[in-house]
Amino acid sequence: MRFLISILSIAIVSGIAAYMTNIWWCIAVVAFITTLISGLAPGKGFLAGFCGVLLLWGIWALLLDLLNQHILSQRMAALFHLPNYALFIVVIALIGGLIGGFAGWSGSLLRSSFT
Repeated sequence: MRFLISILSIAIVSGIAAYMTNIWWCIAVVAFITTLISGLAPGKGFLAGFCGVLLLWGIWALLLDLLNQHILSQRMAALFHLPNYALFIVVIALIGGLIGGFAGWSGSLLRSSFT
């Protein structure tokens, strides 16, 4: 239960923080602090940060992509030699997930080093 709450809190608080501050890397700070407070094991901390930010960035990229009728994502997919724009959205979500995952892992490792 604590794991699912961590995933949802990372996704929601990261979305609010990124929207309010216009700083993309605040997702890492939120994932770090959330896993530090929740006391998850390092593996679960990585997975919570990864899933939370993957969920946030995937939904956010998809919504922004739908608002501009896939124009930007098609051009960016062509720039990176990807076969279609949907794969570009998946890549964006995976990159965000890795950022959140490593931040969550760091928060869990810091907590486990003090206990």
